[in-house]
Amino acid sequence: MRDDKQNESEAREGFWSALKSDMTVMLALDEQAGHAQPMTAQLRDEAPEGPIYFFTSSDTDLVRALDGERSAFFTFADKGHALFATVQGSLKIDNDPTTIDDLWNRFVAAWFDGREDPKIRLLRFEPTEGEIWFDANSFIAGVKMMLGIDPKEDYKDKTAQISL
Repeated sequence: MRDDKQNESEAREGFWSALKSDMTVMLALDEQAGHAQPMTAQLRDEAPEGPIYFFTSSDTDLVRALDGERSAFFTFADKGHALFATVQGSLKIDNDPTTIDDLWNRFVAAWFDGREDPKIRLLRFEPTEGEIWFDANSFIAGVKMMLGIDPKEDYKDKTAQISL
């Protein structure tokens, strides 16, 4: 049987690696759960495990609803659908010029009129906990079921609740 600490460590490592690679999440304030929006997650090189930053505009619904630090969450699926996650944390506006400079790139620049654009809002997400799911091949599970084998045993090590 797997050690829970090992499973949590592998889940945490897999999550951060997938997020750094694929970057697109569905972000929402807790009270706006039905109104999540796609955002591009960015990590600073010196803090590869958070906080997570998102560039957005001052005229978005999310920014208008964000008065101070608020509870928020995001959902994430890597491009290969091998890892899925829901992450809880807090979200606030943090227009620190140094962080904006560190994270600025041509993809962000395409949305704004330069780094001094007055509409730029850098959101800072501080993750606290998450639930990670690793895909277990559903085709194989179906074959096992046809053979009378319970596929649930394969899934027990495919999920982890972790502190971030």
